[in-house]
Amino acid sequence: MAGLTIRTVPDPVLRVVCDPVTSFDAALASLSEAMLTAMYAAPGRGLAAPQVGKTCRLFVTDTGWKDGTPTPRVFVNSEIVTVSDSMAAHAESCLSIPGAVSRIARPAEVRLRWQDLEGIRREADFAEFDAACVQHERDHLDGVLCIDYPSLPDYPSLPE
Repeated sequence: MAGLTIRTVPDPVLRVVCDPVTSFDAALASLSEAMLTAMYAAPGRGLAAPQVGKTCRLFVTDTGWKDGTPTPRVFVNSEIVTVSDSMAAHAESCLSIPGAVSRIARPAEVRLRWQDLEGIRREADFAEFDAACVQHERDHLDGVLCIDYPSLPDYPSLPE
């Protein structure tokens, strides 16, 4: 798949509720690889399919690569199963909203269920920045952007 272009606001594709993935094939694997390449080049820590003009329920993350520990992950048809009562505020930026940073309070821990590129169901717990990242990217699949949340001033943040 050729290089992908990251869409920016006010592109209407960023507000689309995405369709579930039903074909776990070479095209899906190719799209996820191209998304990881685009994410690293941007450089970001997560990227959702609508950000590259695709309206399917797919996102990729790698929260460790900027710290020297690459951990690329692909999430298909994800759903948040549980959230903690405790909240955490992080500075969030978005590749689709260049230059904007919002301080957002989200559940500090989440349990996420998704399918991998073969369609196999997976489930895991995410905390701290990883939790914020999967929630941010999953929001994109429902047409929700970080700027839709109230921005909270004067909260400590983790690296962008």
